[in-house]
Amino acid sequence: MKKSLAVTAGSMLLSAFPKKLFGRPLTDKSRVVLIRDNRVIDGSGNLSEPILQDMLDKALMQLTGEATVREAWGRIIRPSDVVGIKSNVWHNLPTPPELENIIRKRVIEAGVNEADISVKDRGVLNDPVFRRATALINVRPMRTHAWSGVGSLIKNYIMFAEKPSAYHPDSCADLATLFELPAVKGKTRLHILVMLTPLFHGVGPHHFNKEFTWPYKGLIVGFDPVAVDSTGLRIIEAKRRLYFNEDRPLNPPAKHILLADTRHHLGHADPEHIQLIKTGWDEDILI
Repeated sequence: MKKSLAVTAGSMLLSAFPKKLFGRPLTDKSRVVLIRDNRVIDGSGNLSEPILQDMLDKALMQLTGEATVREAWGRIIRPSDVVGIKSNVWHNLPTPPELENIIRKRVIEAGVNEADISVKDRGVLNDPVFRRATALINVRPMRTHAWSGVGSLIKNYIMFAEKPSAYHPDSCADLATLFELPAVKGKTRLHILVMLTPLFHGVGPHHFNKEFTWPYKGLIVGFDPVAVDSTGLRIIEAKRRLYFNEDRPLNPPAKHILLADTRHHLGHADPEHIQLIKTGWDEDILI
């Protein structure tokens, strides 16, 4: 069952990213790319790494406006960079190793020494590459979460905090302040929200039921983590309406995404202020 979810583009400042990216002025619209490919997961649930790579390549070219994969990566990664790829290892729905391999491969092709690349979730503060990183790539799957409503790209940086539990009060309302931490501030070059098999419902801190996942077969890519998370959240909410046949709000609400915009000015959550580019399978609809 599918239902159209209208999203309009509007103008906004990309306050979550530098006004220039390696000397190239950015637009005043927060561009987010949603790409889907029905072939990326087969009928047995196997993930195709070549198709996943093609999806990420196409998304990054659309995001940067570049004509080739090499030029697109060259806009966000320099050969002199030290790159930390911030992944997520939650065992029920981790960042796919295939995607980690693809990102590492593309960073190496951009000229970065392999010794200057690390892929990690827990332990980033003690990782020698992350400790000297000049560039971060933020990648994780979208899922419901008992403390913050959803586990999102904004929340993915909680492992950079000396005391992650300090960010838990009020449904993790102030997760956006993680982007001010010295290990993070000004370093993130790309956000990738994995929407291959998102988890749209759960109860309790460690809940996982495969019944509440579905093969959405997508990636959402952007420079603004709030805009990317907001797009992913709207997909989760739309899926919940379809599944439960009613409006059933997340409990707790994913307030940290809205507050990242309205309170902390990290980026923009309002779909009226997001330029959403949809491509691939069922490109005209979100669900």
